[in-house]
Amino acid sequence: MFNPEPISVILVSSGSRGNKLLFRYPFQRVAECTSSLAAKQRSPYALNTAGDVLEDQDGDSRFSDIILATILATKSDMCGKKFELKIDNVRFVGHPTLLQHPHIIQANADPSVISCMHNLSRRIAIALQHEERRCQYLTREAKLMLAVQDEITTMTESDPQSPFRQILPKCKLARDLKEAYDSLCTTGVVRLHINNWLEVSFCLPHKIHRTGGNHIPPEALERSLKAIRPYHALLLLDSEKALLSQLPLDCSPAMVRLIKTCSAVKNLQQLAQDADLALLQIFQIAAHLVYWGKAIIIYPLCENNVYMLSPHANICLYSPLAEQFAQQFPGHDLPSMLAKFSLPVSLAEFRNPLEAPVQEAQLIQMVVWMLQHRLLIQLHTYVCLLVPPSEDEPGLRDEDPPLAARVGGRSLSTPSALSFGSPTSSDDMTLTSPSMDNSSAELLPGGDSPLNKRMTETLLASLSEHERQVILNIPAAQSPEDLRMFARLLHYFRGHHHLEEIMYNENMRRSQLKTLFDKFRSVLVVTNHEDPIISIFQSPME
Repeated sequence: MFNPEPISVILVSSGSRGNKLLFRYPFQRVAECTSSLAAKQRSPYALNTAGDVLEDQDGDSRFSDIILATILATKSDMCGKKFELKIDNVRFVGHPTLLQHPHIIQANADPSVISCMHNLSRRIAIALQHEERRCQYLTREAKLMLAVQDEITTMTESDPQSPFRQILPKCKLARDLKEAYDSLCTTGVVRLHINNWLEVSFCLPHKIHRTGGNHIPPEALERSLKAIRPYHALLLLDSEKALLSQLPLDCSPAMVRLIKTCSAVKNLQQLAQDADLALLQIFQIAAHLVYWGKAIIIYPLCENNVYMLSPHANICLYSPLAEQFAQQFPGHDLPSMLAKFSLPVSLAEFRNPLEAPVQEAQLIQMVVWMLQHRLLIQLHTYVCLLVPPSEDEPGLRDEDPPLAARVGGRSLSTPSALSFGSPTSSDDMTLTSPSMDNSSAELLPGGDSPLNKRMTETLLASLSEHERQVILNIPAAQSPEDLRMFARLLHYFRGHHHLEEIMYNENMRRSQLKTLFDKFRSVLVVTNHEDPIISIFQSPME
């Protein structure tokens, strides 16, 4: 696996004084041993001084200051464009402007990492250009850096010092570049205030989104965000107070409203209603929070949800997570709680009518905490049509039939509120759209009317003759209503739509679907696994 962290950050200028390496971090390591200094009488600010052998692993220590200044000081016609240069196992990525500040990364870095590094360089460059026009900030900082370098140059060889180390306490821009580098290598989140004025915010998704020790590729994250549905929910990874404190002063009021309204038991449709925001805006803000590692996408908590222990969860008795859990929930220990999810279990199985409501509320909080720390995965029910082959057709068909024609419209109106511990029967708890067009659910009145028969036949037309005959010979198919429902749901029986999605799309109850699956169990295979849209936040990518 590649390392997304940068090797170094460099600031180069090109002007009347020639090409100059103004600042670099990490700066070279100068050996403290006097004997080593005596053995190697070199320029005190050359890259290959004693002690630089530690940087050889990064592959950039062979470049002297002069070489770096020469290869990174581009021509004026390159300004405003992406700069990328690969030399052996080192790749320089930057955005040339009045002053250039490329990042050095491994040459075999993923293209998405290269793109992110250029994006950060471009953002810093734009801020620096603005401050240069406003108050000549770049000119002032560059003069400081050059003055320190000139001062160090006049010093004797017996007192070698890194000019970049001396620049750091005197130059705000140098400290900003150091902070950007350190942040990239630790949290992956960079928040700078250039000249104590312009904010530059950036996140490296490769560093932020890690599960089970592996990173989540940005393209996988993007695919997941594009697949978010109104029945999904947003789970904040930190407290409301902590998230609000991290927001900039000029952030969108919609962001604040969403954070204050967000709940693990609310789907995005209900969240939009409660926050008085458009659903599209909710999607956009949710995607923003997920991208920055402040939230993940889950399915809303309800008692029908089935969870099990993540195969990548840390189950050590004395792990830091166990200590956090004990502090968060006094009287409970994490290993015992995780043991309850060693096999798939629904939250309904934890209900105890004799327990006080506060205990049930605490259970929800503990499940939320375990989801936030990727200790649990949720399993969904998927259904596949699997008709036994006929004697003259020994194998299954390689190609799935096209999706069956669908009768009636689909509405995305607000589903009913979700509440864990509802007095409603757990088998009937559902995500429904009350204002949905009932024609989709009931087709046409009149029971076994000729028109309904023709509609059912049309819906079954995507099947082969053998498959139709097997289905029609099932006892439940003798009921026009059951057969009509089966035909209408046929295009969901490809293993790509879980039970909760069908319930939402078709405005049906869980009990209705389970009864139908049982009646046609001879041709339906029911499986349980993660929702691919959510699974990238719960399981590492292989």
